[in-house]
Amino acid sequence: MAKVLVGLSGGVDSAVAAALLLEQGHEVVGGYMKNWINEEGIPGDCPWEQDIEDAHAVAKHLGIEFRVIDLIDAYRQRIVDYLIEGYRSGITPNPDVWCNREMKFGVFLDYALSQGFSHVGTGHYARHRTRSDGSAAILRGADPNKDQSYFLAMMTQYQAQHALFPVGEMLKPEARAMAERLALPVAQKKDSQGICFIGAVKMSDFLRHYVPDQPGDIVDTEGKIRGRHQGLHLYTLGQRKGHGVASPREGMAYVVVGKDLANNRLIVGWDQQDSPGLYARHCVVGSLNWINESPQGPTTMEAQPRYRAKAEPCRVTPREDGKCEIQFHSAQRAISPGQICAFYEGGRLLGGGVFESVS
Repeated sequence: MAKVLVGLSGGVDSAVAAALLLEQGHEVVGGYMKNWINEEGIPGDCPWEQDIEDAHAVAKHLGIEFRVIDLIDAYRQRIVDYLIEGYRSGITPNPDVWCNREMKFGVFLDYALSQGFSHVGTGHYARHRTRSDGSAAILRGADPNKDQSYFLAMMTQYQAQHALFPVGEMLKPEARAMAERLALPVAQKKDSQGICFIGAVKMSDFLRHYVPDQPGDIVDTEGKIRGRHQGLHLYTLGQRKGHGVASPREGMAYVVVGKDLANNRLIVGWDQQDSPGLYARHCVVGSLNWINESPQGPTTMEAQPRYRAKAEPCRVTPREDGKCEIQFHSAQRAISPGQICAFYEGGRLLGGGVFESVS
């Protein structure tokens, strides 16, 4: 049996994870990662104090030790700065994926190992397997509606070897039922929403606190001015609402299809497959991470371009510069530079990378 530090977030999934690990006979300690307390007063709900209280109540109910680990400085450097700089440079970063790599299985794992723990347990809906060669593999969660393996795409093999995902073997209703059966204090608590560890804060409010508005023109694909935007960083490719441009055609809608960074212009087009810039089949992916073996030549696999998207068949070709080119079998909507591309072989997560260019 292992000595496990469970990341208790104050939510039901991590609480059930701790209970499952105890049932399996592991030595379990609960740890709350104190990453963000919103000292700057950004509008929104950052319930860190309630979350600590709830996590502590779960640990007490389960009869395990509880610790609060202060990781605020690391979170600021590794996640908040990355998020702000990404939007400033015109890309759409994914803080949740990097939070897993840099925080939960980064500094939190480092702390756990330094304290004599062998593993970190979390409430992710993903499955962990040990392969015949002793290496670790990550599979999709048993619940297809809740699978969170996409968010683990940038985990390294070292991190995967020290990770446990006990709730990944369950369906979400089963986890809720177990929480009820064990009378866990958070059994009725709603799932958290918002930015990783920051809470229910609108991304636009968060960004406005750090990146000043830079108004410019909104133009259509023919260059005709259709309105004004408040800053390119406040919009994402494929965005249907919130850009303020009404459609002159009944039954059609304008969506964001591109950003002209040089001229500070937001480009909108029709939400249809032949709209320039909205759909693409070819992409370049960098910052590659392979959990197990990396492809040595052109390989067919599936690529998932965002969390709620379907993993689609594609051809992945490694390049000499360490990046890879992806050719999707069918055109994909609104692939954005800065977002994470997760690679799969059936139900096994192979790894991931960052979209750098799309064509």
